[in-house]
Amino acid sequence: MNGSIDKLRALLAANCRIEKVHPAIPASDAEINIVIVSLTCPDGKTHTIKAYREEALAVREFIRSLNK
Repeated sequence: MNGSIDKLRALLAANCRIEKVHPAIPASDAEINIVIVSLTCPDGKTHTIKAYREEALAVREFIRSLNK
């Protein structure tokens, strides 16, 4: 499994919320080499997940699947 997706899945399971994805999910994936996901957890802590190249595309697809 993908390390960034595993971290994202664990934080979401802990009731953390995705606050921001950069670049935005609707943006074209054609030139995406990095994606940065910011999350806020119920305890007030914030987390940032960075994914590069193919992993970035996989993270974006995972987030898209959450919104379906």
